[in-house]
Amino acid sequence: MGYCGLVCETCPIYLATRKENRSEQAMLRVEIARLCREQYGLAYQAEDITDCDGCLGEESQLFPPSRNCAIRSCAKEKGLENCAYCSDYTCEQLETFFTTEPTARERLEKLRRARKSS
Repeated sequence: MGYCGLVCETCPIYLATRKENRSEQAMLRVEIARLCREQYGLAYQAEDITDCDGCLGEESQLFPPSRNCAIRSCAKEKGLENCAYCSDYTCEQLETFFTTEPTARERLEKLRRARKSS
């Protein structure tokens, strides 16, 4: 799971990165660019969709918006596994993010509840 509660293994960009068949990978990148435009208003083309190993990975293979993500930067700076363990949970950045990704909130909340009950 990423810092913000997204699950990399279900992310289309992460999945496209792992495709060995280049034509399948190209088709996925076209679809991802379309989703980025429709869901987030980002003017991406298929060639803008780079390989990504997830925001917990190395910078060398990271989708550019993840590289510049304020949530990621903050969590890394604080040395957190993810935002569920932050003393400032939920911050304004997360609240804004949750408006487009409510399932990420659910995942982080579940981790926080599990931590409190142990």
